[in-house]
Amino acid sequence: MLTDDIATCCKALRLSRNIAEMSGSIQADSHQAYLLQLLQVELEHREAARVDKLLKHAGFYSLKAFADFQFDEVTLPAGLTPESLKNLDFLRNNTNLVMYGNVGTGKTFLSIALGVEACKQGIETKFYRTAAFVNRLSEAKKSGTLSTLMKQIAKAELVICDEWGYVPLDRTGAQLLFEVISECYERKTLIINTNIEFSRWVNVFYDEQMTGAILDRVLHHCHLLLFPGTSHRMRESRLAQ
Repeated sequence: MLTDDIATCCKALRLSRNIAEMSGSIQADSHQAYLLQLLQVELEHREAARVDKLLKHAGFYSLKAFADFQFDEVTLPAGLTPESLKNLDFLRNNTNLVMYGNVGTGKTFLSIALGVEACKQGIETKFYRTAAFVNRLSEAKKSGTLSTLMKQIAKAELVICDEWGYVPLDRTGAQLLFEVISECYERKTLIINTNIEFSRWVNVFYDEQMTGAILDRVLHHCHLLLFPGTSHRMRESRLAQ
C-alpha cells in the first residue's frame, strides 16, 4: 500500500511512478543516501525518456548505430576523424557536413547514426528526405501554417537533408528550401546527403542566383565527405544471387 501512496505523491509532485516502483528495492546506510539514490534514479529515468522523445520526433525511418558504420570507403577531409565525428565536434562549431557520393554508399546510414548520437546527447535533431520536406513546406505555405512549421524546424540544432537533389524543385519549393537554409546559416548545423556535384545544383534549383546563395551558405563552414564506392545494396544483391 505504501507504494500506491508514494505513487500518488509522485503524481502530485509531477515525478515519475518509477520512484514508487524503485522505493522498496533500494538499500542505503542512511536516509540521505536513500533519498539520493531515489533522486538519481529519477534523473536517469527522465534522461532516458528525453532521449526516446528526441529519437521519436527526429523523423528517422530507422535507427543506425555509429559503431556499425565502416569508414573503409569514405574520404574524410583533413582534421576530421571518425572519433571527432562521433563526438559531434562539427556540430558544436556550427560546421555543416556535405556527404557526396553514389547511391547506396552509406551516406544515409552515417547521417542517421550521427543524428542518433546527437539525440543521445540531448540535441534536438530533424531528419528529412528533401523532396518530401519541400512538399511539406509547400503544403504548409498553402494552408497558412508555414510559420508554425518553421518554428518547429528552428528548435532543432541539427537538420539532416537526405536525397538532396534527387528530384528537381519548382520555383516555390526552391525558395522555401532556401529560406530554411538561410535560417540555419551560422545558427545550426546541416547535414546534406547528395549524389549531385555542386556544379549541377543549378539543375535542381533552376535559378543560378539562388543556387549560388545556397552554396555560399552551405559551404561557408563545411566539411566535405566523399563516398567514392559502389552501392552496398547492389553488391549485397549480387552476393545473394
